[in-house]
Amino acid sequence: MNLQAEKPLLVLNAGSSSLKFALFHAQGALDRRLAGSVDRIGSENASLIFKIPKPDRARISAPNHVAALESLLERIPGSAGAPRFAAVGHRIVHGGALYRQPQRVDDAMLSELRRISAFDPEHLPAEIGLMEFFASKYSHLPQVACFDTAFHAAMPRVAKLLAIPRRYQNQGVQRYGFHGLSYQYLMTQSRMNGRVILAHLGNGASLAAVRDGAPMDTSMAFTPAAGLPMSTRSGDIDPGLVGYLARTEHMTAEQFHAMVNWHSGLLGLSETSSDMRDLLAREGQDQRAADAVALFCYQTKKWIGAFAAALGGLDTLVFTGGIGENAPDIRTRICDGLEFLGIELDQQQNAANAELISTSASRVAVRVIPTDEELMIAKAVCRFLKGETP
Repeated sequence: MNLQAEKPLLVLNAGSSSLKFALFHAQGALDRRLAGSVDRIGSENASLIFKIPKPDRARISAPNHVAALESLLERIPGSAGAPRFAAVGHRIVHGGALYRQPQRVDDAMLSELRRISAFDPEHLPAEIGLMEFFASKYSHLPQVACFDTAFHAAMPRVAKLLAIPRRYQNQGVQRYGFHGLSYQYLMTQSRMNGRVILAHLGNGASLAAVRDGAPMDTSMAFTPAAGLPMSTRSGDIDPGLVGYLARTEHMTAEQFHAMVNWHSGLLGLSETSSDMRDLLAREGQDQRAADAVALFCYQTKKWIGAFAAALGGLDTLVFTGGIGENAPDIRTRICDGLEFLGIELDQQQNAANAELISTSASRVAVRVIPTDEELMIAKAVCRFLKGETP
């Protein structure tokens, strides 16, 4: 495939109810010409939001991700009818055991992703639908899939194993980890050698342990619902709850799945909001909000301690994601009590969301780095189109 520099790259980052997008001009350095998102897909309040080149918002009909994409294409100049793109890059949350690098989308890939769609029913069906849309309507247009699980593929075997009957391992059931594109971006932004913990804290939240650039462990597991409590996901819970709720409330597997993915986490604990900003504003008057914030910080602190043990110490701690980048009070609460690891925050720098928020005396460098998954996808697509090895 040849990269056509005069045509832009379209990058799509599909969430369970959202679709982030960006348009990059590929001549020379990647230049982001357009960026935004479609939010609340599947609801009556779906919105198409442009952030670049200038802020704009419009109500649209988006019953599903393909309808959201069609509304987007209608509003990109020159893209209605026959999109003028060099290629389309997709963030694919789950690549299963097979996909460890960016890959050209073809029938074999789509077939394999359909086969493992039960691995991640919150994301894969919508992502497959977007790729099928382009394959059907614009078969000449190259598509490249970038997998969130790829970053963690080289983790040690012991970090991937789940202590369930081994026959499930043969079916691909293991710890995969997610937020890989975000972690890959963070590792390119600063010289972070040695023992590093990356904390992607947002609506979805996870941590990764990295030693000398190699992934060692991560908090999410077979699905993105594991690990930390998140905006609406439970994080790690007692598996005995499945049987208990089945016996006492006749809860089905589908109902349990919906509970731990959509009705738990910060929302379930607070009973009011899944947004950390709302909870911080209410915690002084609402014990439920205070509990949700406290548990989020406590569990994040525990994972940092666990990963420091797995790494044999800690040299760098990085915060990213909506909460990690913008909530200095949350960072303070997480780091409070971790002085034994060598973490010491500069509160003035922390309050300013500076890039380096640790003191000069801190043995651990604590950084705040905004993530950019879309840029990582665009770079991967460029390399792939040029025929370079990923």
